[in-house]
Amino acid sequence: MNSLVLAIIGIAMMGAGYLLYSKVLGKSIFRLSPNYSTPAHTMEDGVDYVPTNKYVLWGHHFTSVAGAAPIIGPAVAVIWGWVPAFLWVTLGTVFFAGMHDLGALWASQRHKGQSIGTLSGRYIGKRGRNLFLIVIFLLLLMVNAAFAVVISNLLVSTPTAVIPTWGAIVVALLIGQAIYRLNWNLPLVSIVGVVALYALMIIGDRVPVVLPDTVLGIPANGVWIILLFIYAFIASMLPVWVLLQPRDYINGLQLFVGLAILYGSFLITRPSLAAPALRDNVPEGTPGIFPLLFVTIACGAISGFHGVVASGTSSKQVDKETDVRFVGYFGAVGEGLLALGTIIATTAGFKSLQQWEEIYSEWNAGGVEAFVHGGGALMNEGMGIPTSLSGTILATMAVLFAATTMDSGVRLQRLVVQEIGEIMGVRIKALAATVIAVGLAFGLTFSAGADGSGGMTIWPLFGTTNQLMAGLSLAIVVVILTHLRRPTWPVVFPLIFVTAMSLWAALLQLKSLFTSQNWLLFCMDIIIVVAAIWVIVEAVGAISRARKEAPLEWSDDDLDAPLPEHARQA
Repeated sequence: MNSLVLAIIGIAMMGAGYLLYSKVLGKSIFRLSPNYSTPAHTMEDGVDYVPTNKYVLWGHHFTSVAGAAPIIGPAVAVIWGWVPAFLWVTLGTVFFAGMHDLGALWASQRHKGQSIGTLSGRYIGKRGRNLFLIVIFLLLLMVNAAFAVVISNLLVSTPTAVIPTWGAIVVALLIGQAIYRLNWNLPLVSIVGVVALYALMIIGDRVPVVLPDTVLGIPANGVWIILLFIYAFIASMLPVWVLLQPRDYINGLQLFVGLAILYGSFLITRPSLAAPALRDNVPEGTPGIFPLLFVTIACGAISGFHGVVASGTSSKQVDKETDVRFVGYFGAVGEGLLALGTIIATTAGFKSLQQWEEIYSEWNAGGVEAFVHGGGALMNEGMGIPTSLSGTILATMAVLFAATTMDSGVRLQRLVVQEIGEIMGVRIKALAATVIAVGLAFGLTFSAGADGSGGMTIWPLFGTTNQLMAGLSLAIVVVILTHLRRPTWPVVFPLIFVTAMSLWAALLQLKSLFTSQNWLLFCMDIIIVVAAIWVIVEAVGAISRARKEAPLEWSDDDLDAPLPEHARQA
């Protein structure tokens, strides 16, 4: 199979999804209105609620949700062959992820930018909200701790990525000032920012930064993790326009430049896929493709973390409600393109089936390293970019996306901590909530030693937790649409499918954890499964009530969507 054919089919499917299907969703299902005053305007505070150009907001949303997951997931899942991964990424992006991200963003910005957890309390009930927050809290804890480890490992293994990684912060700070304080032309700022980033990559490739093996008794990995948490703490406290928005925006642009280089390499080299379409000799210990494919590839097909970001930060920055389609749905398309590029890089970037099988000789092999190796080889052959520089570009891409997800994750965790405090009747200020959020992730990361390996302790639960979160977010959207008497068919099938696959995977994982006597993860998995099932049961009851209650009417003049009848009575 020629990789160029695969790329063209995948791009065409995702492009058609945005140009055609998202229009149907925006017009007939969510009924986006250009006249609605969004929370960014009605609640503007200059910190979290900031009206934002849709392209800048798209950059923030896209890079916050992407992280390293659309690289890691597909790069692992191709162990079953390229066909399953390709089908799930393309169909998932068009019919699952785009609709999920658009729906969560729409629902939140129609409710003062409230989180998906708060919306669950509004439409399902207090019990459902409390259980929902448990899942969200654990999901964010996994992301913040694990991504710190992933980034530190990449900075150690690819020291040429150090300068562009930290230099990108300076570039983002300058871009924020240029856009919001100096009112410079956005296209000009964008070009200068991208050029600066790639200049930093060239410098980094020539001047690698290698830390000593230990600093004050702390391994190099641990030092990077400490610095990353200090950065995430500061970044999460700053107004979004100072660092978060411009950093995410310029990272989004550099990703598309990187993708253009990668896809250009496919066009020039037209390599054949070394991996089989369906692999019948998977390594011993590799789990069955059903249901594991659908939790191994989350970001790039559908991801519950997207709903948390959409309702946590992005919804507070929407300038016009019609921007929701571009930010939410096209954000998912951007991630799908990254996942598709990863599939091709990790299956066509090897000279032979034997060479590919040497990399994918065991379960969980491949990952970011396979992406950097395969993609770097194609960029070298197709574009003539030196192997070292191409590896630096791809490694920096992975690091920057993981970092933007981490700093957004800390900000979101702070908001969740404050929300939990409100439920308990305790007002927690932003600084204290951030200390708690960073402290918990920091403590988990160093719980197993100074190298920070403890950050991966609960990561095995990420796949199932993340996808269960997607199902729960879709359940909230179905309840809202039922109250409004609007069609629910685009949401119901993805809701049933994702929830079923995720619960199936979680139950299999419970059996594995019990057998291995990993009691920490076993107990956490039980909590997550019980909470998810409970919320789904509550959601089914809420849908039944919604059908019996008088339909809700939303006006463009509403500062907040009206409460359903059962919530008004409560």
